[in-house]
Amino acid sequence: MLKAIKESAKEFIKKTEFKKIRVISHNDSDGITSAAIITKALQRLGRKFSLIIVKQLEEEFIRTLPEEEIILFLDLASNSFNYIKKLKTEVFILDHHEIISEIPENVTIINPHLFNEEEISGAGISYLFARELNDENKDLAYLAVIGMVGDMLEKNLGKILQGILNDSKVIVKKGLTLYPATRPLNKVLEYNSDVYIPGVTGSNQGTKEFLRENGIGRIGGQFKSIIELDKEEMSKLITAITLQATNKNGASDLIGNIYLINIFNKLEDVRQVSAMLNACSRLGESGIAIAYALQNKKAKESAEVIYAKYKQSLVNALDSLPKLKKIKDKNYLIINAEDKIKDTIIGTIASIISNSKEYEEGTAIIAMAYNEDKIKVSARMVGKNGKNIREVLNSVIEIIGGEVGGHKFAAGCLVEKSKEAEFIKELKKHLEVELVKIK
Repeated sequence: MLKAIKESAKEFIKKTEFKKIRVISHNDSDGITSAAIITKALQRLGRKFSLIIVKQLEEEFIRTLPEEEIILFLDLASNSFNYIKKLKTEVFILDHHEIISEIPENVTIINPHLFNEEEISGAGISYLFARELNDENKDLAYLAVIGMVGDMLEKNLGKILQGILNDSKVIVKKGLTLYPATRPLNKVLEYNSDVYIPGVTGSNQGTKEFLRENGIGRIGGQFKSIIELDKEEMSKLITAITLQATNKNGASDLIGNIYLINIFNKLEDVRQVSAMLNACSRLGESGIAIAYALQNKKAKESAEVIYAKYKQSLVNALDSLPKLKKIKDKNYLIINAEDKIKDTIIGTIASIISNSKEYEEGTAIIAMAYNEDKIKVSARMVGKNGKNIREVLNSVIEIIGGEVGGHKFAAGCLVEKSKEAEFIKELKKHLEVELVKIK
């Protein structure tokens, strides 16, 4: 794959010498860091370009892309060849999602699935591409690490990802991966979306009582951060979370590498930075997210305000879950939030639910939320065994129409709101058939 990236970079430099570039990237933290990497790389290359951040690629949008520009897709487009092949321009794709159809003649694509490579984030591929454009871009490796962590690929580092990590100046420590590891624990537990503790998550007073009861000390009047805990305190915290959290594996699946970077002259948890980028972009402020990723000081304060709003919206969404419409079966749960939860955070909510002790491994969690005249659907599988949920969604979309993308255990689609009843009917049918098959 590295050889293919080198050849593609040379071709890109040649074909974009006298043409403007249209860069299109995804709106999650991996897409944002991909965009930040390519933005800096193209500036250094002296190329003229414009940048668009999208929730999802749709046929209508692709049809409007200009023929006179070179199109560069980041962290998306591997599932959109049926539309992209109709474009009368050169298209470059740096992506890591599954490819489901033949690659068109007008497309040059770098995707680890084509090379049987290890799983690599979109930002990782964008970084490797940028490094070939100019060796000076090695200073952007930290952005690739943020994207890697944002796509939860840090637990299985292969040779390529380890190489990217070596290029960066990221500090790696072992410990509890609740983030931010650099902030007082009471605030971490109050707003963290990776572990849900009844009476603690979302409660300022509850978090303080929880920490006091479990002997977590203070420094300078504030509760310690994770990286400040001694061995005894860390052990007590892990035991307490394991006993009280509603996550399927308690704290055991939250122990791993903590990645720390120096950003804005301060040591920060990479998971925190990734979450902040994701929050800004999903609340419609992708420009601030990219500026923050590139360490623009003016963007820092705005990003922190937006992130606080995002965390509160997650807590409010979790509180509203008992009141939402649900269709429950032994092998799946469909939650129809309608307009009660924003479509921009419904995927995060689905992820939190999929980590719950309440559901057995192999259960499909499908969460739906309105997005103007469409419905955003986010699907997650509980655990890492079971049916390819992207294939389930794709089977439904082939019947009723829409856009689908994602991975085996985490996928999503966009359907017309007018087809809501039909979508649910077909989804139930396919979930029941497909999930029975894997028994």
